[in-house]
Amino acid sequence: MTTTTAIQIRVNDKPVEIPADDTTLSALLTQLAMPLDATAVALNDEIVARSAWDATVLSAGDRIALFQAIAGG
Repeated sequence: MTTTTAIQIRVNDKPVEIPADDTTLSALLTQLAMPLDATAVALNDEIVARSAWDATVLSAGDRIALFQAIAGG
């Protein structure tokens, strides 16, 4: 029997539960269906470079802020 444990993080100040098994920032963004090419991410008030998203493993209590680029004229 396999038991999946979840952890709680906050995404844009809203509680979100994710699997506790080494979920990365990239996996979270994919799960949330975020447009990866137009998104910036801060983890615990620190901007995370796009090149580090695959290696950034999330932990219980992490605070993620997502920002999307908006074009206009």
